[in-house]
Amino acid sequence: MQRLLRSLKIGFIFIRYRLDTFFETLALPWYLKALLYLMPWRYLVPAKAPRGERLRLALENLGPVFIKFGQVLSTRRDLLPLDVADELKFLQDRVPPFSSKEATSIIEKALGKSIDELFANFDPKPLASASVAQVHTAEFFTGEQAVVKVIRPGIEKTIKKDIALLFTLAYWVEELWSEGKRLHLVEVVGEYELSLADELDLRKEAANASQLRRNFEQSAILYIPEIYWDYTRQNVLVMERINGIPVAEIEQLNAINVDMKLLAERGVEIFFTQVFRDSFFHADMHPGNIFVSPDSGSDPKYIAVDFGIVGSLTLEDQSYLARNLLAFFTRDYRQVAQLHIDSGWVPAATNVTAFETAIRSVCEPIFEKPLKDISFGQVLLGLFQTARRFNMEVQPQLVLLQKTLLNIEGLGRQLYPDLDLWETGKPYLEAWMKERVGPKAVVKSMLQQAPDWIDKLPQLPQLAFDVLQQSKQRNIFNQQLIEQEQKRRQLRSKSAGKKAIMIAGLLLAALWFGYEPAKIVMQQIEWQGWALGLLAIYVLTR
Repeated sequence: MQRLLRSLKIGFIFIRYRLDTFFETLALPWYLKALLYLMPWRYLVPAKAPRGERLRLALENLGPVFIKFGQVLSTRRDLLPLDVADELKFLQDRVPPFSSKEATSIIEKALGKSIDELFANFDPKPLASASVAQVHTAEFFTGEQAVVKVIRPGIEKTIKKDIALLFTLAYWVEELWSEGKRLHLVEVVGEYELSLADELDLRKEAANASQLRRNFEQSAILYIPEIYWDYTRQNVLVMERINGIPVAEIEQLNAINVDMKLLAERGVEIFFTQVFRDSFFHADMHPGNIFVSPDSGSDPKYIAVDFGIVGSLTLEDQSYLARNLLAFFTRDYRQVAQLHIDSGWVPAATNVTAFETAIRSVCEPIFEKPLKDISFGQVLLGLFQTARRFNMEVQPQLVLLQKTLLNIEGLGRQLYPDLDLWETGKPYLEAWMKERVGPKAVVKSMLQQAPDWIDKLPQLPQLAFDVLQQSKQRNIFNQQLIEQEQKRRQLRSKSAGKKAIMIAGLLLAALWFGYEPAKIVMQQIEWQGWALGLLAIYVLTR
């Protein structure tokens, strides 16, 4: 029932904000276009506001799941009309806030003290407001500046309804569409559900921030604010307040003479470092969560916030991904195709040569071009068609990484459109692979395992004795099995002899009682013959 009501609400918002107008410019079949023009709301509900504003308001009304989708879209100015992209940018940190009275009540209840006891100053007006939480500024009695993040009240119920609806849609797509199984949409929604659940627990976000802060503690290119753990609960988080320029404010960055090329390259470096060095990456890197230090200039430094969604890869996924990207950067499409087969991303029976040719046809046109000259819409369409042709399956564990890649690429396009993404990323991957498989990696692995070896060294004599003892017992057991098998064979042989005698006896009985000539013959047999027959039976049945 709840899913039905939620579906009706989505339909109502779709009509209210006339989102059908977005389909008018698409190359739809004539019958779908005719259906759109026949819908009665086209003539009853006027589309008053500009299309970008209508889309933004619709996503805001639909809730956090849809707002996050809008946030991802807002970074892709290459795929959207500029008027739509400009409106969706407001979803990054300017979602309508909830009341300051509610925020204050939540903070006091979570921390067990009044606002006046907790902070020397607290601004009830939100500094920023996003899909899941909003942020207020505060000052401790020691003079330290902080921000207080508060989860929106009642947001869990809305998210559960939307996730349930997404599961239903994913299930029906997989069942009714021939390509659905390959996309693993149910698993993808499951991964998304887990990431949203983590985002609703601010203690997990605080732990993520602490881990990232340790990973980049000595870094000159990324700063992570400090978490104040004594003031952090499940629905309230207090952290150091940072002073930075939003990364999307290009005019402000140019005003302080930020080296935009270096800034874009460092963004790529941070991404590859998080993914391959640490296997722990910020997976919500839309412009609303990324800032630039105001005193950067020619030596730009990033500042990151909002760590509710992070991603991680297994060593196997790291290795396959790095090798795929390196092969891609060197245009070794044969290796790319083979790695996809080896990793199980495409069926084992795939024709490697045909797959290689298909990948080359999609990827070759984009090399040696800056981001501004690449139509990623066409590239994505080509990759999707290739995936469908070769039954390439979506990898749910890589969905967060793919989402982050979209954010990074969109961010790089805004900062420095002439960025050569391939040449920038290649050195980091080569260094990681060299560290992973080179002599240093072997020595490092041996040093890591040395304490375990030393700890187990005194146990080696006992372990060797146990192995020999087990081998001896195994030999005895095998010999017993052989003897038992021989006895079973002998018993089966005797049993077969008995069965043969019984059958012969039955035949004799049939002759005795069934045929008169046989009776006459049998009557002529002397007692000596009967004695010999009984002796034969005795010998055969022993």
